[in-house]
Amino acid sequence: MAKYPQKERSDEMSVQAVREYLDGFGFADRITEFNESTATVELAATVVGVIPARIAKTLSFKVAESVILIVAAGDAKVDNRKYKDKFGAKAKMLTAQEAIDLVGHPVGGVCPFAVNEGVKIYLDESMKRFETVFPAAGSAGSAVRLTCDELFKASQALEWIDVCKIPEDE
Repeated sequence: MAKYPQKERSDEMSVQAVREYLDGFGFADRITEFNESTATVELAATVVGVIPARIAKTLSFKVAESVILIVAAGDAKVDNRKYKDKFGAKAKMLTAQEAIDLVGHPVGGVCPFAVNEGVKIYLDESMKRFETVFPAAGSAGSAVRLTCDELFKASQALEWIDVCKIPEDE
């Protein structure tokens, strides 16, 4: 599955691109679209009906000239030391406009599927506590239910990493 060339998409186009992308893995039927917003972990957890930690949030960063996505459990926070040790730079999140331009999805719907070419995807170990997680599916009103193994496969992640801390670590 190739990544998509860089282009700006509307929410509707983003969800459609994700649906087509996930269809290639047999997961398109797992996408749910909601009338309520799922733009934050808390909103998504309420709408989906799970604890916030099971929402797989996708964080977008710029490292030198590269764009990376880190998918982490909803209750996890980036540990600056671990991040710097892994990527050799301070964590610098993308702005809302950069997310659209560089990743291809709007904030609230950023996900590791159907992203622009060159975007590197990593999955954080914080999600491995759960059998299934719920990342966004291209809009601030969508989610897709996947196991961690399915998420790894469908996101074409480079690797599992440990750059976050979860509340029990603090």
